[in-house]
Amino acid sequence: MSAIYELIQDYNEQDKELILNAFSIAEKELAGRTRGNGHDFIEHPLGVAMIVKNEVGLQASSIAAIFLHEGNRFNGNSAVDLNNSPLLNDCKTIFPKDVIDVVIGLNKIACLKIQETNLDEERYRKLIVSYSNDPRVVLIKLADRLEIMRNLMILPASKREAKIMETILFYVPLAHQLGLYKLKSELEDLFLRYSEPEQYRLITNNLKATERDRENIVNNFIIPLKEKLDKRGIKYRLKARTKSAYSIWRKMQAQKVGFDKIFDVFAIRFIIDSEPIKEKEHALCWEVYSLVTEQYEPDTNRLRDWLTIPKKNGYESLHTTVQISDNSFVEVQIRTERMDLEAERGNASHWSYKGIKSEQGLSNWLSKVRDMLNDTGSESKYEHISPKVLGEVFVFTPNGELKQLPEGATVLDFAFDIHSNLGLKCTGGRINGKMASIKEKIHTGDVVEIISNKNQKPAQGWLDIVVSSKAKSKIKQKLKEEENKRAAIGKELLERRLKNWKLTLDDDDIHLLIKKYKLKTTNELYSSIGEDKIDVAEIKDFLEDETRFDPNLENIDKIGKSNVTSNDSDYLIIDGKINNVDYKMAKCCNPIFGDDVFGFVTVKEGIKIHRLSCPNAARLIENYPYRIQKVKWKENISGNNFQVSLKIIIDGDYSATNVVFSTINMFKASVRSFNSIEKSSTSFEITATIYVPSNLELDKIVATLKKQKGVKQVVRL
Repeated sequence: MSAIYELIQDYNEQDKELILNAFSIAEKELAGRTRGNGHDFIEHPLGVAMIVKNEVGLQASSIAAIFLHEGNRFNGNSAVDLNNSPLLNDCKTIFPKDVIDVVIGLNKIACLKIQETNLDEERYRKLIVSYSNDPRVVLIKLADRLEIMRNLMILPASKREAKIMETILFYVPLAHQLGLYKLKSELEDLFLRYSEPEQYRLITNNLKATERDRENIVNNFIIPLKEKLDKRGIKYRLKARTKSAYSIWRKMQAQKVGFDKIFDVFAIRFIIDSEPIKEKEHALCWEVYSLVTEQYEPDTNRLRDWLTIPKKNGYESLHTTVQISDNSFVEVQIRTERMDLEAERGNASHWSYKGIKSEQGLSNWLSKVRDMLNDTGSESKYEHISPKVLGEVFVFTPNGELKQLPEGATVLDFAFDIHSNLGLKCTGGRINGKMASIKEKIHTGDVVEIISNKNQKPAQGWLDIVVSSKAKSKIKQKLKEEENKRAAIGKELLERRLKNWKLTLDDDDIHLLIKKYKLKTTNELYSSIGEDKIDVAEIKDFLEDETRFDPNLENIDKIGKSNVTSNDSDYLIIDGKINNVDYKMAKCCNPIFGDDVFGFVTVKEGIKIHRLSCPNAARLIENYPYRIQKVKWKENISGNNFQVSLKIIIDGDYSATNVVFSTINMFKASVRSFNSIEKSSTSFEITATIYVPSNLELDKIVATLKKQKGVKQVVRL
């Protein structure tokens, strides 16, 4: 076959042998298979190889990979089948590893069923790149699509529409992001040719009819300007460009005009040689603009100044439209070499262009591939570019549904992504048909099946296995639910036993128990009792131990007996310094001026002042009489406000809560915090923390609140 020898004519003997070996395998495997035009199927990989060599610029190993992929593609219905076929296994012993890796990536993409996976544009592009551990995979796939589009009419009519839409949605953006602009433009024009044939003929015939005119414009445009530019020492080069048929069509659609109203069908671009100093670049661009508009009449409405304010994607240039004859207009673009390079190869030409979505990891990867395409040399350099910067894996269910998960995801993550209940019951899975534990990591292209058991329950260790936020959230939620169930059982058990023993458990006891068992919350304490991790008999012993509150009881005994007298006439006087070094107000009951109070000697915080009605008062007085200090208030304390909390139950709608504010504001008091909880559709519980000067003022507030309509209960906390 002459085509294969034409393909290899520029390669050295070693490369020729590599390509011919792969070609002979493909020719043998594809024998008897034909395309829609009746030609041998081998015509397709030969066409792709020609594009890869001549238009993409890849080398012999890529050509070999194309033939091996096409020769292997009919040996299974899935990527798993293809990549474990006897043929490919034999090839692994003959061909270099990098060639086989490219084949494996191409096999994965070839088995991707777009309709089944229901992918959007961005996810599909990211999936293709994820399959491309070697970036040559995505480049070959673009060449493959171009060959198909060039020969689209040989495909059955039922397949053409899907190929047309895939091309514009998935492959055109990839070609653009890789800087393969010629390939991109041809794919766009082929899309237009088959999707809008009448519009395509209209535009291409117009372009053909005006081709000679455009050539004359280029030749004549610069003649009156050249001398002026040379005289001012401005170094430049001209670049002429004609919009593609697809770009013209898009503009006609957007502006709702005909071909003759598109003024930038043809553009002349001045690319100025300048130092990359912004002020100097701008000055030179405006100087050229001045010379052009002196010679040719500009349309001021079509001036686009992207020098002063560049586009969001960083694009910098001056655009204007000038009239060069009675009926001829041409767009003139003026930029420097740096600006042109940025527009052609930098950020300005990629993700932000024409609405293409930005994805940082994918953009960086494509940028590296694009740079290497412009750097001739060995293809071994491609092996060092990895798409793992995407931070995602794409995995399939046995039914072909695609799941997108964070990199490092496990079988358990996959189960939760399918359904929360499946994740909670997951016991393992099968990855590509092989058994795997819940902690086994999954990779792009894997087919994963989940195994579950109705008796399975999540464990704390599962949080160390999963990486997805959904899985972590659901596991934590379920663990909390289970803890709450155990806590309810433990609390009920403890309360029943305490009632039998005629013992009480207050907040101080709970705090000490949490500390004793090195727990974090009350819920954990009750849960541990419910799980029998803590024996309730231990708690009984603890409650009956009078020394539990103070590990340094011997020291406090000495303090109490030597410093705290039981002489009734010896009172501690509480003056206006309510946070005195020697005494502090107890937070458990928040005494205020006028309350009946007593003092309790602590080890580290001096004397704590408690109300006699404090929930802890009876226990403290009974168990530690030698630590009790008699106290009384100074007759007059002015200028001090005391904090107090009230619980108020109100019936009515939410507006009824306003009565609390209005009542408090009637007195010498101020609100520090206010929290309302809806107990039912007609009932609210309010917790209000207020500052008052004395218990007398508080009594007035409470009494007045109780008289208000809707107020059912007022309790001081």
